[in-house]
Amino acid sequence: MIDHSCIYYKHISQRSLSHFLAGLYPRLKIWCRQELARRKARRKGAQIGKDTIILRQLAKRANRNLTVGDDTSIGSYKLDLRSPVKIGSHVIISNDSEIITTSHCIDSPEWEHKHYGIEIEDYVWIASNALILPSCRRIGRGAVIGAGAVVVRDVPPMCVMSGNPAQVLKQRKCVHDKLVIPSLLSGDLKLYWKVWMAGKKY
Repeated sequence: MIDHSCIYYKHISQRSLSHFLAGLYPRLKIWCRQELARRKARRKGAQIGKDTIILRQLAKRANRNLTVGDDTSIGSYKLDLRSPVKIGSHVIISNDSEIITTSHCIDSPEWEHKHYGIEIEDYVWIASNALILPSCRRIGRGAVIGAGAVVVRDVPPMCVMSGNPAQVLKQRKCVHDKLVIPSLLSGDLKLYWKVWMAGKKY
């Protein structure tokens, strides 16, 4: 369902035909590239939701440990998929963020792997160059991880965290539920068309 009150709807629906067509062609190219990445990841066993954006480099490395919800944007390929990574819907993971899910048993003479995994709930934003370490097992709904933060423990819902090690700065007041996340990387082809056509009816 289209939210007529959101900025995205107003911005797209009021475009002239020439302006609309100028935005259509680059979206078509980008959508095709992103659809290929989604299909590649799914063939490798990953579960990728509707209109979710993943990079080609991540799609190449994808496996059944990766589960992603709908309308999520993953702008980094630095996800450690040796352990389960579950990412919710409407999540934004910015460029060069790194999520490490597996470590080593330092008290073992064989130094074997220790698998942890992580769950990132809906409406989380992880900003650029953040580092999520294996000791963080869950990032709660609506949490924000600041750019360059180093996260060493679980993050409560709606918290804004930053620093090294990351500490809670404040509570978030609301989630980004009116943001069209695929539009951040011009992956909104289908909605772009639908909104513009709907706008012509009014």
